[in-house]
Amino acid sequence: MADMMNTSTTPTLGKSVFQRIRAMILDGTLTPGTRLQEKTFADRLGVSRTPVREAIGQLVSEGLVTRSGGGTPVVNSVTLSEIMEILHVRRLLECEATRQAALSGKPLDELIILRNQVVGFLDGPRPDPETHAALDQRLHLALARMAGSSLLTSLIEGLKTKTRIYDQGSIPDRFEPGCHEHIAIIDAVIARDPEAASEAMRIHLTNVREAIISHISKPF
Repeated sequence: MADMMNTSTTPTLGKSVFQRIRAMILDGTLTPGTRLQEKTFADRLGVSRTPVREAIGQLVSEGLVTRSGGGTPVVNSVTLSEIMEILHVRRLLECEATRQAALSGKPLDELIILRNQVVGFLDGPRPDPETHAALDQRLHLALARMAGSSLLTSLIEGLKTKTRIYDQGSIPDRFEPGCHEHIAIIDAVIARDPEAASEAMRIHLTNVREAIISHISKPF
């Protein structure tokens, strides 16, 4: 009976450990170059080394963690040239995904809910970076799913995650413009206007790119 219980709970524990370490990477708690020692994180999270090892394996496959020359897993970093390439590919994929979303004829309920939340961000207290990032992720993936391709959704999700490694809410000037751009994208999809939807996404991702370039060019 004990073995059956362990078998049924291990996947849940492994997933929880993966999500916790992943969140620490994405919010900047674990900075690029941080060494992920199994014992250290097992003690920190109050688990055995096995789920930590499994979580690190998932993080490596997701591109958030890499292994050093000695095999030690470390939090990955994303260079400026890499983020520029990522944003270029995202623009190619997401403009088409948003165009297809507008053509799909699929229910718009989730987009309407997301639109109301974005408007709430603008009208009410400013959300914390994690809440804002979670909605941003939901919107981009909702549009990808509406396009009807699981491969496209997976690619966009992976590239979006790598964008967050580079920018962990460190460009506060993008909050309000980004919200308005998201509303424009949603409105175009709701209107079933594929060209306007694609163009709204192109503008959004171009502005993200320009904001990152401007941000790193500012003197300290």
